[in-house]
Amino acid sequence: MKPQTSPGVLRLKAMIRAQERAQFPRLLAASVTGALVSAGAVALLGVSGWFITAAALAGAAGPAAAHVFNYLVPSAVIRFLAIVRTASRYGERVTGHDAALKALAALRPQLFEGLARGPTARALSLAGGEASARLVQDVDAVQDRFVRLSAPWSAGAGLATGMAMASLAGWRAAVAVALAAVVSVILGVAIGRRLAEPAGRRLQQAMGDFKTDFAAMAAAAPEIQAYGVKDWAVERLARQGRGVETAAEAMARAGGWLMAGQTLAMAVGVAGAALAAGAASPALTALAMLAAVATVESAGNLLAAARQNGAVAVAVQRLGELLDGEAPAQTPPPAPSGLHLSTLGLRLATPQRLAVVGRSGAGKTTLIERMMGLRSPAPGEIAFTPADGADLPLETLPPDAVRPLFAYAPQQAVLMAGTVRENLRLAAPSADEETLWGALEDAGLAERVRAAPGRLDVALGENGARLSGGEQRRLGLARAYLRPAPWLVLDEPTEGLDAATEALVLERLAARLQRTGQGLILVSHRPAPLALCDRILTVNGVGPDGHVRGVVAPGRADA
Repeated sequence: MKPQTSPGVLRLKAMIRAQERAQFPRLLAASVTGALVSAGAVALLGVSGWFITAAALAGAAGPAAAHVFNYLVPSAVIRFLAIVRTASRYGERVTGHDAALKALAALRPQLFEGLARGPTARALSLAGGEASARLVQDVDAVQDRFVRLSAPWSAGAGLATGMAMASLAGWRAAVAVALAAVVSVILGVAIGRRLAEPAGRRLQQAMGDFKTDFAAMAAAAPEIQAYGVKDWAVERLARQGRGVETAAEAMARAGGWLMAGQTLAMAVGVAGAALAAGAASPALTALAMLAAVATVESAGNLLAAARQNGAVAVAVQRLGELLDGEAPAQTPPPAPSGLHLSTLGLRLATPQRLAVVGRSGAGKTTLIERMMGLRSPAPGEIAFTPADGADLPLETLPPDAVRPLFAYAPQQAVLMAGTVRENLRLAAPSADEETLWGALEDAGLAERVRAAPGRLDVALGENGARLSGGEQRRLGLARAYLRPAPWLVLDEPTEGLDAATEALVLERLAARLQRTGQGLILVSHRPAPLALCDRILTVNGVGPDGHVRGVVAPGRADA
C-alpha cells in the first residue's frame, strides 16, 4: 500500500511548482540551449565521422579524387557545429543554474518561515546539525530538480538529430539508432529504480545523520575533552562516517551499472546502424554509427536524473516535514493589554512587575514559555485581556498575535557567529547606533564593547565564544531591551554576575522600566532582582490537569 503523502510534502511540492512557473523564462532558455547542445553534439560527431571517412577514401582513390574532393564546406560545417555546441553549453549552464539558484533563494525563506510558524516543540526538537542539514543539504538536493528539467528536451533533440543523420544511410539505420536510445533509457530507468534511487535515499539520510552528530560533538568538544570520552566521540562519528561511505559506495556502484547499461546501448546502436546501413557508402555508414553513439550519450542527463531521484525524494520528504502543522495565516485580534493567569487567580497589566520563583524544575520557565506561545498551554490556563473586551484564551489566539507582546531574554541566550551589531539587530533590524548603544548601556555592557577592536562590529565567534558567560547573558538582555513590546520577560538575568555588576544591571533595569512603562515578568533564584517586583508568584509544580500551580504574594516593591 502506497504511504500517504503528508500535507507538508504536498505544500512543498506546490511551492516547487510555483518556483518552476516563476523561473519559466530561464528554464525555457535552458531547455532550448540544452536541445541545441545535444543536436550540435550529435551532428558534429556524425559529420566529423563522415568527413574523416570520406576524406580517407578520397585519398586512397588517388590524387585525382583527392583533388576534386570538397573539404572546405564540411570543415566549415564542423567548425560551425563546434561553436554552436560550445556556446549552447555555456548558455544552458548559465540559465539552468541561474533558475535553480533563484528558485532556492526563494524556497529557503519560505521553509524557514514554515518552521517558525509551525509547532514550537518541533522547532525546539531539531538539533542544530539537523536543522542545517535540512535547510542547506536537502534544499541543495532539490536544486537537481531544476537543473535537470532541460534533460528531456536535450534527449529528445539528440534523438531527433541522430535519427535524421542516420537516415542518410537509410531508414533502417535511423530505426536502429532510435532503438539504441530506447534501450539506453529503459536500462537507465530500471537500474535507477533498482539500485540508484535506494542508494541515493540512504546517502541523503546518512549525510544528514552525520552532520547532526558532528554539530553536536563540535558543540560539546570542551566537555568531551574534560570527561576523557574523546575515543567514544571519535568512534561514534566514525560509525556515522562508515554509514555515509557505505551509501556512497552503493551510489557509485549504481553509477557504474548505469554507465555499463549506456555502453551496452551504444554497442547495440553501433552494431545495428552498421548492419542496417546495408549498401550505403562507407562514409554514410560511419556517420550512422557515430550518430548512434552521440544519440545514446545525449540521453546521459536523463540517466543522471535517474541516479539522483532517490536523494531528491528524501530531501523533499525531510523538507516537507518542516511544513507539517504550519499554522495558517490569520488576522490578529486587537492587541491585548493585560494578562490573566486564571488558575492562579492573577491578573496583570503594564507596568506591573511579577517575580516568578520556586525550586528548580517546579515549572517557572514552562509557565513563561506558555505565556509567550512558545509552548502549548493547558486549556483555560492563560488568557489575554483587551482594553475593552472579554478575556481571550491563549489557545484560541494565533502565535502572530501573542509573540509581539513579549521581549524575551532566556536563561541561555543563543548568539549568532556574527558581530555585536548583528546579534542586537535580531530584535530591532532597523535600530540605529544610538539605540544600540543605549541598550548596551542599560545592560551594563557598553564599556566592554567600546574597548573591543571594531566596537559594535567586533566578531563574537561561534555562539558568542569570545564573551564570558556573564557578558553573553548581558548581550541577550540588551537584545531584549531593543524589542518594543509591552512585557519584558527575563529568565535569570543576573545569574553568573558578581554582586557589583548585578547591582549595576538591576539599577539600570529599574530606570529603563520607569522610562518605558513596560511590564516585567522576571524569573530568578537570586534575592536582589526580586526587589524590583510588586508581586511574587511562587510556583509549586504542574498539576495532574497540566496547569502550573502556585501562590501569589505581595512583592518587595509593594512593601
